[in-house]
Amino acid sequence: MTNPPGKISESPTIPNQAKTDRKFDIRSLLEEGPLPISEGKNQSMGLDEKLRKAYFWITNFAIINPFYDIEYNETPPLKFTIGDSKSVITLPTAQSYSSFVLLPLLSLIARGKCLLVGGPGRGKTASAILMGVIAGYPIKEIKRAIQHGQPQMTITDLLGNPLPSDMMQAKSMDEIKIAWRKWLGMQVKIIDEYNRIPTRTQSALLTIMGDNYAEIYDQIYECPEAAWYLTANDDAGGGTYQVIEALRDRIDIVVKAPHFNTRFIKDLIQRVEEGYKPETLVPKEIIFSKEEIDTISTEIRSISFPPKLRRRMEFFTSQFEFMEYAGEQLEYKTKDTAKLSTVDFGVLSSSETGKDKTKDLGSQTKNGLSVRAIFTCINYAKALAYFRGLNEVTLDDLSHVLPFVLHDKLVQNSDSPFFEDADHKVYRSDRVSWIRKLFSLSLSEYERLGLDKNDTIANLSIKFEEGLEGLSVKETKQRLVEIEKEIESMAKQRKLYGHMFDDLLKLKYLHQRYTNYLKWAESNV
Repeated sequence: MTNPPGKISESPTIPNQAKTDRKFDIRSLLEEGPLPISEGKNQSMGLDEKLRKAYFWITNFAIINPFYDIEYNETPPLKFTIGDSKSVITLPTAQSYSSFVLLPLLSLIARGKCLLVGGPGRGKTASAILMGVIAGYPIKEIKRAIQHGQPQMTITDLLGNPLPSDMMQAKSMDEIKIAWRKWLGMQVKIIDEYNRIPTRTQSALLTIMGDNYAEIYDQIYECPEAAWYLTANDDAGGGTYQVIEALRDRIDIVVKAPHFNTRFIKDLIQRVEEGYKPETLVPKEIIFSKEEIDTISTEIRSISFPPKLRRRMEFFTSQFEFMEYAGEQLEYKTKDTAKLSTVDFGVLSSSETGKDKTKDLGSQTKNGLSVRAIFTCINYAKALAYFRGLNEVTLDDLSHVLPFVLHDKLVQNSDSPFFEDADHKVYRSDRVSWIRKLFSLSLSEYERLGLDKNDTIANLSIKFEEGLEGLSVKETKQRLVEIEKEIESMAKQRKLYGHMFDDLLKLKYLHQRYTNYLKWAESNV
């Protein structure tokens, strides 16, 4: 060890990183005084640097986790093919990270809801406890606040109990006082083995996770914004009780606990002999206050999402909702329509003949993506870019968070012909790699279509976003003709795919807005 566990290295986590110049603002002169000529040794580190130091302290001293599955490269990496299945090992050429450490840490600063899955004894709860300590809670307090899922857990076990004296004397519900559980007021909440909680109690948990309040006997407890850590021994929603769909949908990101690499048993023996407990040795330099987490949340929102990256994300997320024979009217040709009906999904799916389903990305899923899922992808991509000290999200940042955010959001259609290919069968069990593959295929199709250079609908949208004020009747009619010609051009194509479905609906939207404006403009001539 180059440093003892209780000491943080003074060297920067990203060598030679160019610092972003502070923008001049007259208010900064008034509130803070002149900008410093040079940074003194005692000046506090930036919060993104503090976050990276927390990450490296965890990986070096807290969790034995020699995995780098979030890979970054500055130059083409070396790759080696091994074994009968032609497994590939890649040696990254830039600073790379472990998802099991990084994503829970990002969940802390983004105040996300993180599900840690894996077999017993793999450090899921220990990782969650570390996040609580880094958020400034004493070890005893965070451990006592853990809610342990078990078949007999009631709503009062989870939330609190009405005071017995009030129950006896109260003449109305308003007079009953509740002894609320302390964990409800914490900004790090840990639910251990959440899939062992009874269904009725899961519904109470859903209210807290979704709406930040608890309710008993018409009494309301307002909960603060918090980072959530839930654990489960499998990621299929199974357990003593099946996890209700609405509760699973509230989970933002799914992280798998890796196996223990037996080459590190030496480190394990050392910890046993020394009675080493990393949660008791967390350096104060990497403990975050509430105010610091609030500041980071604000700074994350300011990270830009470049237009070209946004366009690629739009193209990817548009692939999955469309289902041609689920409805008659265009707006209802969706997998959600199919789900709400009593018709078997396989029957409707088999009606889509003529398409190459090995290339149609939509054929691989049974659902599309919700607004919440897309919002979470954006939020975590920004958080990852912030962690890396960047001012904008990169394609690599987005591609790294998508598999973990969409892990439980995209329901795989394992009957799709795509999975019959010998090289694709592994994706039935490896969801992280499957979603990475989906995104990679989407990017390839985007490039093939040349949408960076030739995107008529994007151009029409830009014109519309400039506003309608002052637009002449003649120009409005011309734009309506442009929209109609684009729809006619798309109608000449033989097959309809997911991204075209959203494009057609956007064109219809633009046409309707111009139509309404035209009627108003003509009536005021």
